[in-house]
Amino acid sequence: MANKAEFKTSLLRMFRARIPFISIRSIERARVLEVVQQLAEEINIPIYFHSLSHGTIDIKSKKSVNDDRSVAGGLDFAVHNISQRQNLTFIFTEVSDIEDDNLVSRHLYDCVIQAIERGGSICLITTKTIWPQLQRLGMTITLDAPNEEEMLEVVKECVTPYKGSIPLEWDETDYKMAATILANMTKIEAENVLATQMAKGSLTKEDIKELSNAKDKLFSDISGLEKVKLDPSTLSVAGLSGLQHWLDNQKQLLTADLKARKMRPPRGVLLVGVPGCGKSLSAKFIAANWNLPLYRLDLAAIQGQYLGQSENRLKEALASADNAAPCILWIDEIEKGLSGASGSSDGGTSTRMVGQFLFWLQESMAKVFVVSTANDVSKLPPELLRRGRFDELFFVDLPGEVERKDIINLYIKRNLLPEPSSHTLNQLVEISEGFAGSDLEGAVRDVAIQAVIHGDDIVDDDLFEKCFKNIVPLSKTAPEKIESIRTWGRERAVPASGVSWEVSSNDKLIGKRSIII
Repeated sequence: MANKAEFKTSLLRMFRARIPFISIRSIERARVLEVVQQLAEEINIPIYFHSLSHGTIDIKSKKSVNDDRSVAGGLDFAVHNISQRQNLTFIFTEVSDIEDDNLVSRHLYDCVIQAIERGGSICLITTKTIWPQLQRLGMTITLDAPNEEEMLEVVKECVTPYKGSIPLEWDETDYKMAATILANMTKIEAENVLATQMAKGSLTKEDIKELSNAKDKLFSDISGLEKVKLDPSTLSVAGLSGLQHWLDNQKQLLTADLKARKMRPPRGVLLVGVPGCGKSLSAKFIAANWNLPLYRLDLAAIQGQYLGQSENRLKEALASADNAAPCILWIDEIEKGLSGASGSSDGGTSTRMVGQFLFWLQESMAKVFVVSTANDVSKLPPELLRRGRFDELFFVDLPGEVERKDIINLYIKRNLLPEPSSHTLNQLVEISEGFAGSDLEGAVRDVAIQAVIHGDDIVDDDLFEKCFKNIVPLSKTAPEKIESIRTWGRERAVPASGVSWEVSSNDKLIGKRSIII
């Protein structure tokens, strides 16, 4: 990404080289003109800019030099002056219809030809694609939204003047955290968010969370991304100690300064395993635990009927996720959205989408932590599993005895049920052999339903055993499918439970406690 300092240096070189046509890609016109004004002062060259509201203005003196506000009038004025004086620079801020061969792009093309002959320069601030024949006459430069370093300056410029006027609880750590949260927003967006927070008469440490909420609202309607609302009080994960330990380390890396070590932020985790064992819940738990917004990328929703439409939508969604950073990006059952990658039934769309997703996964430096889940591992593209794509590949297996006991207790407390006796709890653990987490939740929920209908007095050991015995888990209705999934996971992934597997002398798989570091 080109930050403000890099942009200024590159633009200075282009001005000195007298590049006849410069297309400046940015949505922040004021920020671009701020840099241009600084350069006009530093290298002492005449620079003018045209807008539909003011006509043509000298950027240094801010005086109007041509009242004609139309684009055609501004271009004619530029050509007239370039033909009489050398080394003039004109910047146009609102030129439309430049994507293809038409009157506007032809008019601009003729102006650039005049600039080539007289050492002039025509600059265009736009986000649109430019007619190729025109673009080949010059160069392109991009000014991205402020990164963390520049945003830190913006935050301090906004907050510091209010010292002594309102209570300010922020220290240097809070300023840096605010800059991390607001990074990739435009400067004016960040200033508006900060001004809104200070308008209440103070700036407290609690306002850091409000910055995340304010940024979240700006990206809540992104095409292909669905904002997931979280209730932290209902999010608890039991039996995945290995995954949780690994995530604690990643959380520290997400907020650490990794630039000096040339490291990228944590990219994410791929969770594969048995359906109903907490993979999707883990994505919500991570977002709630890390206090970050959660977005769900719906690969089915971005599928288009025209050639290239799906790939463009995916690109836009991933770019929007970068802008929303830091955040958690949840891709549920990723194999369903990319299942056509190995075939040609969709004309190669899935293959191109896989390539685009993997490129972003490998190259993006935004603090977007991806949590992808998969059930049918046989449909996963092999290149998705290569080391370096995700930071780790975890297998979520059916819970063991200790884990089932923890999960049962978790749902009993959540549903406010009387606890069964220790003997009955051990019986429930035995009865629930082969249960997934969702099966255990369903059994306890059946008990809770009876408690709601008949009162807590009906809840006893017999009711618990009856409800658990009524559950037929997926491991019994589709044993071959579940066993194939477990076999794959044990051979290729790290156990999310923190329990590794090894083969004993009688060829049975037995659990062995391990530590994930």
